[in-house]
Amino acid sequence: MPKAQPGHFYAVGIGPGAPDLLTVRAVRIIESADIILTPQAQGTNRSLALNAIEPYRCGQEIMCVNYPMQRNGDQTRERWNAVAGEVLEKLQQGKSVVMITIGDPLIFATTSYLLAALAEELEQEKIHLVPGISAFQIAASRFRDPLTLQEDRLTLMSATDLAAVENALDHCETLVLYKAARVINELLGLLSERGLLGSSKLVSCAEQGDGELLVDNLENWTPGELNYMTTMIVRVGNKDWREHT
Repeated sequence: MPKAQPGHFYAVGIGPGAPDLLTVRAVRIIESADIILTPQAQGTNRSLALNAIEPYRCGQEIMCVNYPMQRNGDQTRERWNAVAGEVLEKLQQGKSVVMITIGDPLIFATTSYLLAALAEELEQEKIHLVPGISAFQIAASRFRDPLTLQEDRLTLMSATDLAAVENALDHCETLVLYKAARVINELLGLLSERGLLGSSKLVSCAEQGDGELLVDNLENWTPGELNYMTTMIVRVGNKDWREHT
């Protein structure tokens, strides 16, 4: 079973935030690490990721990184380039560093910024990724509804560009929308125009106890205040696979 190695960096996906949904590999890497790096949105002092790995902490040094949650690529990259410098210093001291991230480290994750910065300075064989369960997977499992069958196309995207969302509805059978909370009313209007409210579902704060919200039909649902971690699944239809036989 792999363990964290000196001078190596690990980007570890820890799933939706439930300790028992980490992979065995993720647990082994976290338990054996010297340093755990956890992101925090600027202005907060809590980390959902850190809470999720509480059962697997055993004296590791914790690095909490605040970062700007805004659509400013230059500032975001500048912040993570600075973090990369700190990480490289730790690695050069022979420490192993694990960055934990909710979901998967390659799907809408701040980890990608750090990976890009480290790749310029660190040997490829010293950078490792451990996949995690992503929001769309845990959301689909809540409703026991397959995302795809046969020739169906699955599209995964941010909900923030409504024109892009509308275009995607014409080119897939299942559409998964991340970051749906900020534009929820606009999304409901669009889906209503398309007659898709009844085949659309929503999950907010999956696996987070009493904070979890499940809506299996948006037809008569009135939205309240939603957490940033809100995912929508739109079933546009099924592609006739017999066309390809």
